[in-house]
Amino acid sequence: MFELIRSNKRRSVALVACFMLFIVLVGAAIGALVGNGIAFTLVALVFSGSVAFYSYWRADKIALKISRAEPASEIEYQRLHNIVEGLCIAAGLPKPGVYVIDDPAPNAFATGRNPEHAAIAVTSGLLEMLNRVELEGVIAHELGHIKNYDILVSTLAVTMVGAVALLADGAIRLMWWNGGRVSRSSDRSNGNNPLAYAGFALLILSPIIAKAMQAAVSRRRETLADVTACQLTRYPPGLISALEKLKEDTTVTHSASMATAHLWIEQPMSGVGDNGKLGGIHKMFNTHPPLDERIALLREL
Repeated sequence: MFELIRSNKRRSVALVACFMLFIVLVGAAIGALVGNGIAFTLVALVFSGSVAFYSYWRADKIALKISRAEPASEIEYQRLHNIVEGLCIAAGLPKPGVYVIDDPAPNAFATGRNPEHAAIAVTSGLLEMLNRVELEGVIAHELGHIKNYDILVSTLAVTMVGAVALLADGAIRLMWWNGGRVSRSSDRSNGNNPLAYAGFALLILSPIIAKAMQAAVSRRRETLADVTACQLTRYPPGLISALEKLKEDTTVTHSASMATAHLWIEQPMSGVGDNGKLGGIHKMFNTHPPLDERIALLREL
């Protein structure tokens, strides 16, 4: 367990380092194209460092805000609070913040930077669909993320994926800036627009980098959280039944976004299936392992 925690902390450092390196390289490349490499590199370094610092302290609040999560009333959601409190005692964890999202799709996620600063959010659809034993399995899964410090690296990824998305938006602007209505005479004469080429490259690379970041921090930790959940509840059939219901449900989680997709217990976004000519590529960038694989593993416990 301690080695797992250390591994997740190392992953967090590696994620921040790779993100900063990517941003700095992008800044240096654009600076070289416009003839001011040092200035653009310094701006990229300050920007990436600021995003990393802000991510550590505020990314959980951003994830909850994006998902439209509201604090769960202890009176209205007494069953939910009782389950969280009981499992926290079993896990030796402080009680996290408990939130509810008004969304018919059954789903849940955990966020935060450590067990002392953590939160669990569940959708209204999940509360309506699952019985108590199944809900205990899902909550134990989310507490597993908190106990294993998965939440640190996954929460950091939220704002970093968002920052990469901003790069994609900036890429579109680069493709137009100095490429048409405001192009220089020298660009008009030779037809070259290096910023347009840089923008096109960013437009292609940014979503790939974002998906790779999410897949790197998410797939293995979901399986580990499933195992931790069964250790907490000592009743694997509860989580198995919950995952089977999630598998049968096809409702898209509308409160999810591309930046937070890796946080949820089940893939929240609709998309291309794993079959077909692009199935291998799709599996490579999946933020979650298939539910069939997770259920099969739990049946072996």
